[in-house]
Amino acid sequence: MSKQLVLRSGMPEPDLNLLIALDVLLADGSVVGAARRLGLSASAMSRTLTRLREATGDPLLVRAGRGMVLTPHAEALRQRTRNAVHEALAVLRPSTAEPDFSTLQRTFTIRANDGFVDALGASLIAAVTAVAPLVCLIFAPKLEKTAAYLRDGSADLEIGVLSEMGPEVRVQALFRDRFLGVVRQGHPLAMEREVTAERYTAFGHVVASRHGRASGPVDEALAALGLERTIVAVVPSFPAALAVARGSDLIALVPASLLSNQPEQQELPASTVATTYAFELPVKTAEITVSQMWHPRLEVDPVHRWLRQLMLTVCRERLPL
Repeated sequence: MSKQLVLRSGMPEPDLNLLIALDVLLADGSVVGAARRLGLSASAMSRTLTRLREATGDPLLVRAGRGMVLTPHAEALRQRTRNAVHEALAVLRPSTAEPDFSTLQRTFTIRANDGFVDALGASLIAAVTAVAPLVCLIFAPKLEKTAAYLRDGSADLEIGVLSEMGPEVRVQALFRDRFLGVVRQGHPLAMEREVTAERYTAFGHVVASRHGRASGPVDEALAALGLERTIVAVVPSFPAALAVARGSDLIALVPASLLSNQPEQQELPASTVATTYAFELPVKTAEITVSQMWHPRLEVDPVHRWLRQLMLTVCRERLPL
């Protein structure tokens, strides 16, 4: 029988297996669900919860109707527990100078908007599978800007414009982007070498917004000239706006990166892309910097570091910084 480790203070050292159980309990919020994930019986998980309550001095999970909810202390512990488990697993993972990417089986979740996936998704997938054919990339939608997914480990990378992500989140710039106007080939504006602000506002517009917002920096710049766009439709993504413009007389506002996967879209302004025509906006808008973001617990992970470098290489090859 192995003896229980004792701290220098003379107090018994806590069972670190409880840390893993606590992480699963806090993530699942259910004794039954946690038991299923850990391969334990419900009664064994209940006994573990009792031990965790004794160790932390807090109920952790309390009854709320037919379910259970986390106490405030449990909510405060959730991220610390997840970080501690990740760090412990990293310590115990065998150290290798270079992973064997030919046999590596791993899934990465990347939060990115549809425009990024449309522009660079195929190139990134090809670059990954050329080196690590068993790696799977999951592109998850970005319905909101938050660091929560990076913090709880449900996302490995977030792609987008830097916002309030928290001081601990690591950030690396990938490329700079700007907005262009796009109309269908054959549209009256497609015949003009330079689109003026007056001509730009003479037609209806389709706007991309996840949250249904119709106005933005372009409208502010137009307002300074005493002009206003007519917003006919608002769609949830830039690819959707491009599709609407391709099949109508509406003008879409899309990032230049969205057009980068079309070989013809190299001569800007005034170039054609299949059935569309892209032009420089008649007003000044600020460029945006698209970055990749990750949690510091993955900073030294060699496989994650490889993915970040691959992401950077693909973006820099296709789009300038």
